[in-house]
Amino acid sequence: MRVFLVAGDPPQPEGPFSDTLQMTRTGIFEDNGITAIGIAGHPEGHPAVSAPQLWDWMERKIEEITGRGMAPLVVTQFGFDSDAFLSWLAEMRQRDIDAPVHIGMPGPGGIKRLLRYAKFCGVGASASVLKNYGISLTNLIGPAGPDKLVDALRTGMGPEHGRVRLHFYPFGGLKPTVEWINQHAAKHGDALPRYDMT
Repeated sequence: MRVFLVAGDPPQPEGPFSDTLQMTRTGIFEDNGITAIGIAGHPEGHPAVSAPQLWDWMERKIEEITGRGMAPLVVTQFGFDSDAFLSWLAEMRQRDIDAPVHIGMPGPGGIKRLLRYAKFCGVGASASVLKNYGISLTNLIGPAGPDKLVDALRTGMGPEHGRVRLHFYPFGGLKPTVEWINQHAAKHGDALPRYDMT
């Protein structure tokens, strides 16, 4: 069994824990059969935390998780920018962090909806990044899918990026996301990391 721990961004903790590291230190997870703990990754940074702090927190969490006999797993925020994902992965491995990573993919959905989620989540959505993803800011009608992003990751990913798979956020609905995954898997076989979804 595994769990995913994410703190969120409330100005004040809403309970006895101020961060997820404190929760991990209670021992409750391994005592209840949890074998893996997922933590958040931020390839495009975090509005309230500096990049050095993000790396420091990740290293501390992974050390605590492994020290308690569980496996760490990093699940990233979703994004549209393959370059941001690839450079972040490369830096992660250069820091000798070898935990598996699930790259956050926006599932296929309406363009306006995807942009609303991007704004809400603080995800970079410049005109050039969106163009590379397949979205034109002059035409916000209709759907968009992750085809170009996944293709760019497939082309750019190498051994230096470590263990990676895709993790889909079904913003456009569960059914369209599953259909896209099935079609893509049928077309490309094992050319990509495995798929996940929440």
